[in-house]
Amino acid sequence: MPGRDAVDVLATLLPAGRVITDPAIIEGYRYDRARDARVGRPRAVVRPAGTSEVQTVVRWAGRHGVPVIPRGAGTGLSGGAGAVDGCVMLTLEHMRAVAVDPDTRVAVAQPGALNVEIKRAAAEHGLWYPPDPSSFEMSSIGGNVATNAGGLCCVKYGVTGDYVLGLEVVLADGTAVKLGGPRIKDTAGLSLMKLFVGSEGCLGVITEVTVRLLPAPAPASTLVAAFPDMIRAADAVLAITAGLRPSVLELMDRTSVNAVEDKLGMGLDREAGALLLVCSDAPGPASAAEIEAVAQICTRHGATEIHATDDPAEGEALAVARRTVLPALEQRGDLLLEDVGVPLPALSALVEGVAEIAEEYGLTIALVAHAGDGNTHPMIVYDAGAPDSAARAALAFDAVMDLALSLDGTITGEHGVGRLKRGWLPAYLGPEVLALNRRIKTALDPQGLLNPGAVFEN
Repeated sequence: MPGRDAVDVLATLLPAGRVITDPAIIEGYRYDRARDARVGRPRAVVRPAGTSEVQTVVRWAGRHGVPVIPRGAGTGLSGGAGAVDGCVMLTLEHMRAVAVDPDTRVAVAQPGALNVEIKRAAAEHGLWYPPDPSSFEMSSIGGNVATNAGGLCCVKYGVTGDYVLGLEVVLADGTAVKLGGPRIKDTAGLSLMKLFVGSEGCLGVITEVTVRLLPAPAPASTLVAAFPDMIRAADAVLAITAGLRPSVLELMDRTSVNAVEDKLGMGLDREAGALLLVCSDAPGPASAAEIEAVAQICTRHGATEIHATDDPAEGEALAVARRTVLPALEQRGDLLLEDVGVPLPALSALVEGVAEIAEEYGLTIALVAHAGDGNTHPMIVYDAGAPDSAARAALAFDAVMDLALSLDGTITGEHGVGRLKRGWLPAYLGPEVLALNRRIKTALDPQGLLNPGAVFEN
């Protein structure tokens, strides 16, 4: 741990107020939303206002051997922004500038800018930034890039990395590099920019992001279908994606539906075994045709009720219901959140397997999914204060990971490895690819000071 004098030196290198050592304030930066109980205690929190100040912090940390944990809005769900003992929490929340160039259809944003702030800035020019994690109103673009976040629209429009054109990154030695830029096509040199997308702060600190924007889509039509069980709903998803490309294709189980209904009271069908939320933003009459085709597929797969609407307000209310699942479940107990994805033909097997794991360990496991791309979020509800409940939850977490790997799936589709899933990375990558990952990490961060303990075991 750095001595008091070292932190005092850092305070002299930055404008007044940037370095915070008040224990009460520091406490609020120890955890991200995953609430990993293994977090440590930071020595200080630093709030830089620009790239040069980030460089100053990183160079100071290198001289004194101090771990640096880059942090955005703290909405991460895999423990990737949790503190380690003696670290400096480098929070980028004050770096919030956003500028839109409508001619090149790009936005340039500092890492602390919220996803929703970029959407709003783009909308002023009739443009749209598609990636929309459920936390889009509170998560930062820097964190979105660091985890390659997805969201409801990713089934048609892709994830964060599909829109990143350029990055400014401060490396472990304090050097700031510009990678990419406001160009749609650019193959000069190695694709180093993509190396930092999804790197979770382990390779460098992102200080600026350039993202591609699209023309605003047509107002969406929305369909919600109720099914007796998750298996038939999952089978309907596979049939839908075989020939259609809706803009949203989301799945909620009964537990999720009831948690949301408890919180919002919006009249969702509490008896449904599963709800499928589908949107189409195809232009003109094509939207109605796509929704009708989806309705027919749902009917063939046993849907008990189907409701379609062209009312944007009603459609948005249904999307809000899907986005509210996590906060609604947080009111029911402690959560262990999974983020496993499988090839679409294996979605039914994953859904069925998760239900069997819940029964085996005597736990509630709610499941929602970005069903159109096979990315699921099983959420284990348990009591952290009860040792038996916590132990069963940990075993169930492991069982879900095993299940996903057995189905040729991934341990994380969009939340990142963080600290909660790092133990599963060797099994997922294999020894050769893991060794290559470590070589890259060591090459860019030889002292191992950038977000140590995240992604890789120490």
